[in-house]
Order: sequence, then C-alpha cells, then structure tokens
Amino acid sequence: MTYSIGIDIGSGAVKSVLFKVDGDRQEWLAKRVERIRRRDPMQLAEEGRDGVLADAGIDPGQVDYIATTGEGENVKFATGHFYSMTTHARGGVFLHPGARAIVDIGALNGRAIYVDERGKVLAYKMTSQCASGSGQFLENIARYLGVAVEEIGPLSQRSQNPEKVSSICAVLAETDVINMVSRSIAPTDILKGIHLSMASRIVKLLKVTGIKEGTALMTGGLALDSGLLAAIREEIANEKANVDVVNHPDSIYAGAIGAALWGAFRHGKLAGLQEQAIA
Repeated sequence: MTYSIGIDIGSGAVKSVLFKVDGDRQEWLAKRVERIRRRDPMQLAEEGRDGVLADAGIDPGQVDYIATTGEGENVKFATGHFYSMTTHARGGVFLHPGARAIVDIGALNGRAIYVDERGKVLAYKMTSQCASGSGQFLENIARYLGVAVEEIGPLSQRSQNPEKVSSICAVLAETDVINMVSRSIAPTDILKGIHLSMASRIVKLLKVTGIKEGTALMTGGLALDSGLLAAIREEIANEKANVDVVNHPDSIYAGAIGAALWGAFRHGKLAGLQEQAIA
C-alpha cells in the first residue's frame, strides 16, 4: 500500500491531492486548491500538502511519495517531479476512463493530448504562450468588461450575435476587444466571440494531433467554463468531427492526480528494485 501526494503548481492556482494506492486499487482521499493571487506558490504547495494530510487524517510519516508537476520542480520537500503533459494525460484518464484525448487549457496556453487507455501520451500539440486562447487572456478581458470569472460561461451562452476576435496574439486580441467595447458591442457577444476563437484553435489542435473520434476530456483552469465547452462543441459540429468533448467536476485536479499516481507507480518500481538488490 502506498500513500502518494500530487501537487500541481500552475500559473493561476496550486492543486494538491492525496491518494492511497494498493495494487490496482486507487483511492482518492483528499484534495485542495488555492488561487495564487500574488502569493508564494512554494508556500501554497506546503499548505496544500499539510491540508490534504489533515483532511484525510494521515500522518506525514505515512506518505511514501510526494510528486510535483507543472511549475513545481523547485518544491524542496518533493520526492520527484513529472512533466505536466504526462500527468494531465494520466489524471484525465483516471477521471474519465473512456477518454482518448485530453484538452488542457491553462492560464498561459492550451494543448491537445492523444492518449491510450492507460493514459500514455501518444501525440500532442500546443498553442504558444502568446496566444489569445488561454485562461489569463480570458481573465484579463473579463476584468476589462467588469465581469466576474464565474459569469463568463453563462454570459457567453446568452449571446445573440457573437463578434469573433481575429488576432491570434493576446496583446492584439485585447486591442480588438477594446475596439469592440468602443463600438458598443454587448459583453455577451464579445465573450462568445472569444470563446469561438478559442474553440476554433482547440479543434485545430485536435485535428493536427490526429484525434478524429472518441471522447476528449477538458482539464485545466478553463475546463468548467460552460461557454467555452459549448463553443468547442459548436466548432466540432461545424467541422463534422466525431469527437465528444466533455468536462468533469474535478477536471482542475487532473495534473495533480496524474502526479500522485505516477509517484505511486515510481515508488512501487523503486521498492521492487531494492527488494531484488537485497535478494
């Protein structure tokens, strides 16, 4: 039996999870998420570790592996670090075992990951950090429009005449939005236009990654944006693609989940090698 903690440090939030793994049994014991908001991510990682242990009633000495991912390679108390592509893939398949693609949309970029049934990465494509298809860009626009982040999705879905953002670069796209506001275009139409522009790029990523059918799970900070999900489904219908894009209430934890599960796997492998060496 292995107790493993996964910590995913993103650009906008720190996610922490605790798992108990016994053979093929994987039990999710606790979870924590903290928005960074100018705070120290390393301190939040420590608080996340302590928080999930307290929530599950597990003593720190019982933990076998602490795995980080995302921007967590400098966490001093971690046992090991895993690349975020592999952790999102593994965590996504844990959340939705039928998924064969992961659409991860974080604060700075988006990516499409083609996976097998075990969560192994087969292929992937990602946007540049300059792209206007990220969570940070959408948050900046919401702030400019005076809209709360949680209102973005519902407002977008009320749009009657969406105004698409033409610029790929986030800086130029923000200028486009300022021009739209000066032309008295409704916030609902601006947000839906942004969602459609983001959706168009995401669907292109899915195509060039070779994902032509099956289920794609959204992960990352924008996974629960209902307006973005609706726009992606709209773009997929226009492209006549046979891909069903879905989300999960715990999609934001995919990276942390994958880190914890890969950490438990690595711990088991190392323990096995040590036993062989002793024998």
